[in-house]
Amino acid sequence: MDKVNKKLISILVPVFNEEDNIIPLYTRVLDVMAQLVDRYDYEFVFTDNHSTDRTFERLEKLSKLDKRVHVYRFSRNFGFQRSIYTGYYNAKGHAAIQLDCDLQDPPELITEFVRYWEEGYQVVYGIRQTRKEGWVINRIRNVFYWLIDILSEDILPRDAGDFRLVDRRVINELRKIDDYQPYLRGTIAAMGFKQIGIPYDRAERMHGKSKFSLGGLFKLATDGILNHSIIPLRISTFTGLTISLLTFLGILGYFFGKLFLGKEWPAGFATTTTLILLSLSLNALFLGIIGEYLGRIYQQVKKRPMTIIESEINPQAKTDVNETDWNVRPQAPQREKA
Repeated sequence: MDKVNKKLISILVPVFNEEDNIIPLYTRVLDVMAQLVDRYDYEFVFTDNHSTDRTFERLEKLSKLDKRVHVYRFSRNFGFQRSIYTGYYNAKGHAAIQLDCDLQDPPELITEFVRYWEEGYQVVYGIRQTRKEGWVINRIRNVFYWLIDILSEDILPRDAGDFRLVDRRVINELRKIDDYQPYLRGTIAAMGFKQIGIPYDRAERMHGKSKFSLGGLFKLATDGILNHSIIPLRISTFTGLTISLLTFLGILGYFFGKLFLGKEWPAGFATTTTLILLSLSLNALFLGIIGEYLGRIYQQVKKRPMTIIESEINPQAKTDVNETDWNVRPQAPQREKA
């Protein structure tokens, strides 16, 4: 195939304090892409969430040796999902593959992703069959996937992370979405198009520690559920109606017993206390759910940038990008002048 006609594949790598994983990831991806180099060109798009170790320093050195390495460093840590979104935004490939820097997702699967892409699939994602993580965290993840499967109004694949190949057609649609708190794996799954999942075994992290704390996983789970469902709001509505109905029936029963049966109802401290606590708990729970949705609306209307790019190394030229396909860009990452 003529070099000028080769399609381009973008390898998107969000990083945060991954200094020991940069070179191992780079070399493994090079080995994999060597099998495809007769048909495809490729580029690396690293998005750095303002790492505090030597991650950016190593990316800077790597980018001087390899001009295919593009690096975008944010002004602060904007979170994992926004980092991925910025990678998609700056990718100029005909397809983009998101890959975590910790190498738990095997780069060797890229060739299989590309094979399905060549067969016409516009989204090819990995399904995690096994994980090398603790029993507790695995159970928590299972509960999350079960919950989002029940609550979501969209069909979302279970045990699928962000390790996936996405066609340019899907990326262009993704860029039109104005969502300050994105949950990309769900958003892409809900878009439709021709999709397929590829099972694989997730490896153990070799260097460094996971940046996802329990709180981070909870936030991701909350984003996933609230981005794809209003069922929690409906649950609060139906629960409120049910309790109101039971309360009304209880009042009727009280008056009926008092007026027609001559019953004397002793004041029950425990019963009263229990009912008050139950009432307060339900109010707090459902106000919290409503608050989560309102909070997202509030952040959305403020129109803050998704990310702010502090530094760029080997940025893609604007003329390289097919601007005619990118009609709407409401959440364009902002760039700071040096």
